[in-house]
Amino acid sequence: MKLLLTVIFITKLSLALTQSSYFPPIANEDWERVDPASLGWSVEKLEELKTYVEDNKTKAFIILHKGKIVVEWYFADHEREKAWYWASAGKTLTSALVGIAEKQGLLSFEDSSSKYLGKGWTSCNASSENLIKIKHQLSMTSGLNDAKSSDCTEPACLECIAIPGERWSYHNSPYTLLDGVIERASGDNLTTFFRKNIGQKIGMNGLYVKNGYNNVFYSTPLNMARFGLLLLNEGQWSGSNIVPSDYVKAMHSSSQNINPSYGLLTWLNGKEKFM
Repeated sequence: MKLLLTVIFITKLSLALTQSSYFPPIANEDWERVDPASLGWSVEKLEELKTYVEDNKTKAFIILHKGKIVVEWYFADHEREKAWYWASAGKTLTSALVGIAEKQGLLSFEDSSSKYLGKGWTSCNASSENLIKIKHQLSMTSGLNDAKSSDCTEPACLECIAIPGERWSYHNSPYTLLDGVIERASGDNLTTFFRKNIGQKIGMNGLYVKNGYNNVFYSTPLNMARFGLLLLNEGQWSGSNIVPSDYVKAMHSSSQNINPSYGLLTWLNGKEKFM
């Protein structure tokens, strides 16, 4: 799927610099800006970049430097206040919500998924189904058959073909069912849990919309940028711990050895191989 909303975060890999990041106000969108020329960036190269992203049907493109906006572009019929769906980028948001729920003691990554989804959520036998844990849903190692259907969450579509943890496959269905895990563990619907634990704390608006089997997150590009800034600062927002920092680090580390380019519902760059 072509990425239509893009947010780029440019920073040095110094923790001290990360901690000194600027954070936009929660109550409004008076987001501070930086002139790219003042950073020594090439205005000509930025124009080439703008042409490139527009030619590739991008709807919005934002670059932040130390938390401040350097570039904010919109194309075609898209505009600042227009929401768009996150598609698979929403997996990383779901991952953050699971990490928050675990920190709150609502669930454990070692819990069998059946504890929250109920017996018979797959077509596997009971012993095989019980082996599937939340950590397998987060790492795409559930052992369920992705060839059967990538999105279907009906038990008939969820067939065990491998021991959990021993096979990696990019599979939407087990990921989507984490929504039910969060809701049953917390007692909140997914949008409410997001708003309580992330949205209201960093000034990020958005909501989940049911689309077939999937819950798809919608927001404006600037709200997406807020979430990216939160992850860039290892789950911290202006001195407050929103997503556990150790969990953010785990999100951005290889979750298994089969595909080291995948963390916890998050793609990773720079690894020795990928699937």
